[in-house]
Amino acid sequence: MEYLPDSNARYKDVDYWDERYRTEESFEWFGDFTKFEHLLKQHVGTEENILMLGCGNSALSYDMYQAGYTSITNVDYSSVCVESMAERHKDCAQLSWLCMDARRLAFPDGAFDVVLEKGTLDAMLVEETDPWKVSEEAAQLLHQVLLEADSMLTPESVNYSFLQADEEWVAEVSRVLKPGGRFISVTFAQPHFRKRLYARAKYDWSIKHYHYGSSFHYFLYVLTKGEELSPEDAALEKRLLEETEASPTDVKFQEVDSEDFLNNIGL
Repeated sequence: MEYLPDSNARYKDVDYWDERYRTEESFEWFGDFTKFEHLLKQHVGTEENILMLGCGNSALSYDMYQAGYTSITNVDYSSVCVESMAERHKDCAQLSWLCMDARRLAFPDGAFDVVLEKGTLDAMLVEETDPWKVSEEAAQLLHQVLLEADSMLTPESVNYSFLQADEEWVAEVSRVLKPGGRFISVTFAQPHFRKRLYARAKYDWSIKHYHYGSSFHYFLYVLTKGEELSPEDAALEKRLLEETEASPTDVKFQEVDSEDFLNNIGL
C-alpha cells in the first residue's frame, strides 16, 4: 500500500504523518460517519461545542457539519494536516483547525460539551502486544492524554500493575469537558479490553458502550463527566487494583505490515 510504513511504530511518529498528509487526500478508520451517526445523535446535540481529538484527514468533522453540527474544533499534532484541512474547509466557519498535542490541550477548563476521538488512542497504543497488560510506557502516554500532572501519588493509593506512575494525574480530557459533558471514543477495542483503561473513579465519568458494523464490529464508548461508574465497572476497577502482579494470560499478537494494523491489537 502507498502509505504503509516500514514499521507499525512509525504510526506514533509525527514525521510519518506529515509526509503522508502531504499527498493523501483522506482516510477513515473504523468506517465513515454514516456507520455510527445513529449512535452519535443519541449523545451529541448539533448545537454543542465539540473538540475533535487527533482529527487527521478524516472527513468526520465535515460530515458532521453537513449533518447540522455547528461548532467543531479540530486538533492534530501534524501541522501539515492542520494547514491542509484548514485550507480545504476554509468556507466552513463552524470548523476550526489547530495544531496541538493531545497530551497538552491548550483550552480552559470546561470549554467543551463533547470531546470526540476516532482511532487516535488506538494509534498511540499501536506497539502494544499484550491485550491484558498495557506497558508502563503506553499507560503513561494514555494517561497524558486523559490526565494532567498534579501531585505525588503513593504506591498505596494506586497499585495498578500496568500503571506504575510517579505522579497523580488530573483528568485532562475530563478537565476540558463541562459538567455532564461526554468523552466519545470510537475504536475497534472490545469492552473487556478497553474498559480496563477507562474504568477509573478519578476520571469522574460513567461508561456506556455500543457497537456498529456487520461483518466486523466497532465500538463507540460514551463517558459522561460527573456520573459514577456503574457497579460492574467499579468492581472492574477494584479487581484491577488487586492485580498487582502478572496479567491473566500472556497472549501476544504478531505485528503485521498492514494498514489494518489496529485490528491486530486488543486494546
